[in-house]
Amino acid sequence: MSTAKQHAAEIVRTLRERGHQAYFAGGCVRDLLLGREPTDYDVATDATPQQVMQIFPQTYAVGEQFGVVLVPFKADTTEDTKEHGGDQPARTDSFEGRVVLGAMGGSGKQRYLFLPPSLRKSVEVATFRSDVSYSDGRHPDEVRFTKDPREDAQRRDFTINGMMLDPATDELLDFVGGRDDLKAGIIRAIGDPERRFTEDKLRMLRAVRFAARFDYQIDPATMAAIQKLAPKINQVSSERIREELTKMLTEGRARQAFELLDQSGLLKEVLPEIAAMKGVEQPPQYHPEGDVFVHTLLLLEKLRTDSSGSISKTLAWGALLHDVGKPPTFRVAPDRIRFDGHVDVGVKMAAEILRRLRFSNAETDQILALVDNHMRFGQVQRMNQSTLKKFLRLPAFDEHLELHRIDCLSSHGQLDAYEYTREQMNSMPPEAIRPTPLITGRDLIDAGYEPGPRFTEILGAVEDAQLEGRLTSREAAMEFVRREFV
Repeated sequence: MSTAKQHAAEIVRTLRERGHQAYFAGGCVRDLLLGREPTDYDVATDATPQQVMQIFPQTYAVGEQFGVVLVPFKADTTEDTKEHGGDQPARTDSFEGRVVLGAMGGSGKQRYLFLPPSLRKSVEVATFRSDVSYSDGRHPDEVRFTKDPREDAQRRDFTINGMMLDPATDELLDFVGGRDDLKAGIIRAIGDPERRFTEDKLRMLRAVRFAARFDYQIDPATMAAIQKLAPKINQVSSERIREELTKMLTEGRARQAFELLDQSGLLKEVLPEIAAMKGVEQPPQYHPEGDVFVHTLLLLEKLRTDSSGSISKTLAWGALLHDVGKPPTFRVAPDRIRFDGHVDVGVKMAAEILRRLRFSNAETDQILALVDNHMRFGQVQRMNQSTLKKFLRLPAFDEHLELHRIDCLSSHGQLDAYEYTREQMNSMPPEAIRPTPLITGRDLIDAGYEPGPRFTEILGAVEDAQLEGRLTSREAAMEFVRREFV
């Protein structure tokens, strides 16, 4: 039994010893029934938040009026922990160790809980509740705590996520038909689909993600509700949309996810630039696979895990966006279809998409670099040594190389440039690709050169000559400077 499961089971046992109902709930139950190890565990109970906090003193009331209390794995949780208040259900974001508590009580200010590394694994303990209405499309206007687990199940999103499990006896509480839908491979909203999606519009994206992740079908009534309500998806915050899309891209079935996004009508709402790829033909001599959308789907299908066992977020987004500049640059020339300047246009379009979805600066830089450089492999066999070595030392170059590989395999299938690049990388030691500079700006000043913009030109020329093997010592470099830059 994993540490997380043991911790969650101990919470259930303790709550029951104090006279309360308590069960595993939600996605962890689904994963256990599927024979998968859950990434985290949630507990549902009839104990109120105040009662939970009395039973487990070292807890965080991250959403007390919604019935959510965070119970960290470690007993001593006070040292090295910063708390900035908060009173809505917690979620994590891209800042490591930061739990987003939200902004309630009319303050409008986002609140956070920062956990030190030792405390960043925890179990959410939620009180059974029934939600009255969701006027803002995300948060219930009123929460009523209940003693009935059936009521709690009815307010959840999908049947496969609406079950509860007794970890001691493996007794399953299934009031919504979740087990049958798991067996049948169906994503079905609990109760009225339109009501479920009106409560939280993000659930539409989650339906698509779960269907792709598990290779399930979306129930027809559930899909019809998504198609009807798809135009309202942008009421959801950009950050939440970004996180769902990123999960779709990195959970192993990205192509299926984006096909479902298209079928559901969500794609044109959240990523209209990708929807615009449909029907944009390409020159068949280079792209026998079909239009730009089909080509992009083929790349997504070929995304594979890296050495860490996961799919790179930046590589996945780079694959999705690498040809985003093709639709607006499409033209039929006398010789063939062309996309003049599609890389430059694509970089600008990708930058706007990443800004809209509020990606971090570091992620944005890497994704834009992938878009900006993906066509350079066409010249790699003709590059001189200095240009090639500078290319090879791009940050995270393995992602550039992998993007090129799946780009080729999703079109003409020729891997000559890929194999050549790999051979060059393997034949060059790191010090040959990124050697210690022979001279610096201080050397130029000592030689009597006036500091200024020309230093960049001089040092760049020396570096090129060094990478080409024409300069190998400081003395030779200074002689080169005196000769070439009088």
